[in-house]
Amino acid sequence: MIRIVTEPISMSALSDLVADPGAGAIVTFAGTTRNETHGKQVVSLTYEAYSGMAEKKLREIGEQARARFPILQIAIEHRIATLDVGGISVGIAVSSAHRPAAYDACRFAIEAIKEDVPIWKREIFADGTEEWVHPGSGC
Repeated sequence: MIRIVTEPISMSALSDLVADPGAGAIVTFAGTTRNETHGKQVVSLTYEAYSGMAEKKLREIGEQARARFPILQIAIEHRIATLDVGGISVGIAVSSAHRPAAYDACRFAIEAIKEDVPIWKREIFADGTEEWVHPGSGC
C-alpha cells in the first residue's frame, strides 16, 4: 500500500501491512517533525502536495525498491496536513527475508521521496515567521 493520507500515520499498521511468512526482518522509518531548524524553534509544519502526482511518484519509488532490492513487501504513507512537533509526516515499512535488504530499501525509499516527490513543507517558527522548504533540499 502506497498512498497520500490526511489522517495520522500508524507505524504499527504499516508494519502489519508488510508482514509476510517469509520475512526475517521488518524495517520501519518514521519521519517526524523536529523542534528546530537552522537554530530557529519550529512549532509546526504544514505539508502540501500535488496529490495525484505525489502518489504516482510514491508508487514508482515502491516499484524501484522492489526491482533493486530482494524485498517481500513495501508500504509508504505521506501525510498532507499541519503537524505539531513530534508528528509523523512519512512512514515506510519494508519486509524482506534478511535485514540488509529491508534496511537498504527503506533508506532508498526515503531518500527518493525527499528528492523526487512533489510534496512541500512550510515550517512555522515560534517567532511567527514561516518558510517553505522545497523538495530535494535534504531537510
